[in-house]
Formats: sequence, structure tokens, C-alpha cells
Amino acid sequence: MSASAGRRPMSLLRVTLVLGALEAFGPLSMDLYLPQLPQLARSLGTTDALAQATMSVCMIGLGIGQLVAGPLSDRFGRKRPLVVGVVLFALLSAVCAVAPTIEILLAARALQGLAGSAGVVISLAVARDLFHGADLSRMLSMLALVTSLAPIVAPVIGGQLARFTDWRGIFLVLAGIGVALVFVAQFGLRETLHEGRHSGSVLGTTASHVAAIARDPLFIALLVTTCLSGAAFFSYLSMSSFVLQGEFGLTPQLFSLVFAVNAVAQLGGAQVSRVFVRRFGTARMYLSGQLAGAVAAAALLAAALLGAPGPVFIVLLALYLGAAGLGGPNGTTLALGGHGPRAGTASALLGVATFTVGAVAAPLVSALAGTSALTMASSITAGAVVAALVGFLVVRRLAPGVPAKTTGLPHESSASAAEGLR
Repeated sequence: MSASAGRRPMSLLRVTLVLGALEAFGPLSMDLYLPQLPQLARSLGTTDALAQATMSVCMIGLGIGQLVAGPLSDRFGRKRPLVVGVVLFALLSAVCAVAPTIEILLAARALQGLAGSAGVVISLAVARDLFHGADLSRMLSMLALVTSLAPIVAPVIGGQLARFTDWRGIFLVLAGIGVALVFVAQFGLRETLHEGRHSGSVLGTTASHVAAIARDPLFIALLVTTCLSGAAFFSYLSMSSFVLQGEFGLTPQLFSLVFAVNAVAQLGGAQVSRVFVRRFGTARMYLSGQLAGAVAAAALLAAALLGAPGPVFIVLLALYLGAAGLGGPNGTTLALGGHGPRAGTASALLGVATFTVGAVAAPLVSALAGTSALTMASSITAGAVVAALVGFLVVRRLAPGVPAKTTGLPHESSASAAEGLR
């Protein structure tokens, strides 16, 4: 319930702001230069598919890097791997800004993602150190309130920066943000893994953690739905700039505004979850988000097939993202529930599913079928509908009856209070 003796507890507001800022690596890396993707392709004399790939390789790095950063944080504590990752992120952002060719930019973006993965995975591990059950779900929803500012503000800033600078200037801005986050990581966060830290080798600890997690069928089911949902979301993220500007005629500035509104919709879904999760439970809120996302995605596909006008398409995108915001925090809560000492590794596996599957699937679909409203809607619908089916057929069966009975792993009560907070 409280921090270890002699340690001064961190305030809830401070934890939320610090973790929200550090978890913003992903949105900042993607969204700040999203309006500049078409211009980047022209500047480097490359194709739209390779321009999209600069996002994909970063997402792959964000995913794979979590397999390193997460276990390291279980072994050495949360803070040291986090600070190292943020420093490298800032340096590699500067490298991206001066990349002379698409090949060098792709390599730098992959490494940038590897470094930035520390902020994404360790932020979740710290939240799991401090919160459990419904309290963890509420905390993740509060984090969404902070992290959603990144996708809301970043494309708008990126669109405005496009008036004064090119994509290289955007990466210099990212480098500056990285420097600021170094100070946030170093001075804004205390070590939270005081107990349960492992003394064996990193590889041995990671192997034992993965083996324990693999015995949890609820986690595996949620990992599958996370893969599917990640593919659906990244289809939107990687194709929306080309579809909304090229097919529906939006300017970079107007696209940035639409992208920000969609982020507000996703944020709204997370806050609905925060308000109602204690009343209805994490499993029910998760399944509600899955169902709503599948329905909205199917409507989006119908709109694309019927050639609906841009405003209709954009509204349906917002509804889909709102549903994603509703289910997301609760899926993470269910997945991490029984893995306190393994929170870094469990968070890393979820991160790999989120970032790598979608980052590979979306550009592949775009290369095979072209970048269009129909392609984007089809990809989103396929991922969202199958994820909902897995959720209702598998997660629904495992989640309600206290998963510890099924998995043999201890899942904490949702009534647990925040540890180390007052």
C-alpha cells in the first residue's frame, strides 16, 4: 500500500505527468512528421511505400526494443534503462535530420525506435509496480489523457511547421524533445521496483519470465487481440495521410486538424473507461470496446465501398478510434494482472504485438493493394472484427472468473490501492 520505509511517496499527479510524457515516444516519433510524408517522399526521390516504411521501421524498432528494455528493467530496475533509452532517442533523432538517402533514414529510424522503446515499455511497468486491477485500468486511462496530447498536438504542430521547414526540421524538433525528456526521466521519476528484482543473468531471467507468461491463456488471448488491433490501428496511422490528402483533398493543415480530432475521440473512449470501469469491471469494458470497434470498422468499410463523402468517412474513423480508446486500457490491465514481478517482460510482449505486427502488415497491404480509402477500411475492418471474435470467444470465457483459477498465476484484486502513493 505504501512505499518502502524511508522513501517519500510520489504524488499521483506527478506519476501521471511523468509517465505520460515518457510514454509519448511512440506518438511523437510517428505523428510529428506525419503531414510531411508526401513531401519526404519527393525530397528523397523515393516511393510512397518507402516513405511509409520510415514509420514502419521505427514501429518495428519500438516493438523489438521492448524485448530488451522490458527484461532489463525487471533485472536492473526501471530508471537506468529508461534514462539510457531516452538519451539514445535524442541522438538518433538528430541523425535522422541529416540523413542524405532513404536507406540511411530507414536505418536511423529503426535505431530510433529501438531506443524509444524504453519509454513505452518501462512506463507501463512502472504503472504496474504502483497500481493493480481496476486502479491500474483507471491509471492507464489517466495516462491516455496525457499521452493523447501528443497525437493531438503533434500533427497540428507538424502541419504548422511545414510552413517554415521541411521534414528534416521536424526531426530536429524531435531531438530537442528527446533532450527535454532526458531531464524528465532523470529527475522526475524515482525507482519503483524495490522488491522482486532478479539477480540472475538477463537471458535466464527473461526466459523464465516468458515461460511463466506463456502458461497464462488469458495473456495469450489478449496478445492475439493486441496483434490484430495493432494491425488495424497502424493501417489508419500509415495510410490516413495519403488517403485523406490524396483521395479526399485535405491540405496538410486540415489533415492535422482531423488527425487531432480523431485523437480526441480516442481519448474520450479512454475517459469513458476511467469513469465506468469500477462499476462494470475491466473485462466488460474491454469487450464493449472490442464490439464497438468492430461495428464502427464494418461501417467504415461499407462507406468506402459505397463511395461515401469525406466527412462521413472521417466521422466513422473517429468512432472506431473512440472504441479503441475504450477497450485499450482494460485489455492491458487484464494482461498484466498476474505478472507483477514480470511486468517489464509482459509489457514488452504486448509492445511487440502492438508495434511490429501492424508495422509489417499495413505497408505490405499497401504495397500489394495500393493506398486507398478501400484498402485502409478493409485492413481496419479485418483486424477489428477478428479481434472482437477472439475477445468474445476466448477472453470473455477466461476473464470473468478470476484468471488465477485457470492459469495458476496470482491475479491481484481490483480493490488494491496504488502502491507508494497517498
